[in-house]
Amino acid sequence: QVQLRESGGGLVQPGESLRLSCTVSGTGIDIRAMGWYRQVPGKQREWVALFTDPGGAHYSDFVKDRFTISLDSAKKTGYLQMNSLKPEDTAVYTCNWNTDWGPGTQVTVSS
Repeated sequence: QVQLRESGGGLVQPGESLRLSCTVSGTGIDIRAMGWYRQVPGKQREWVALFTDPGGAHYSDFVKDRFTISLDSAKKTGYLQMNSLKPEDTAVYTCNWNTDWGPGTQVTVSS
């Protein structure tokens, strides 16, 4: 059974950084892609970033140049480095691999 688990969320001030991690557990799986999404209560989930191997990193316009996605296939772990955070980045961030999703981690940006 495949499980995804995010970590690294928290409360930060505007302009600060956070690094989210997403670890995939399960046997016999090869992680070559991972996506990150976020959702604010009352709004639809929105795509943040995607990493594919091959293919590289892809970002939504609202995080481009601030966020960096990466993937360590050997560790079955993906990362989302978030810099220059803004209050509007506040959301529950969820990782996705194949058809599986993690439970999410809360990111709050507030002064």
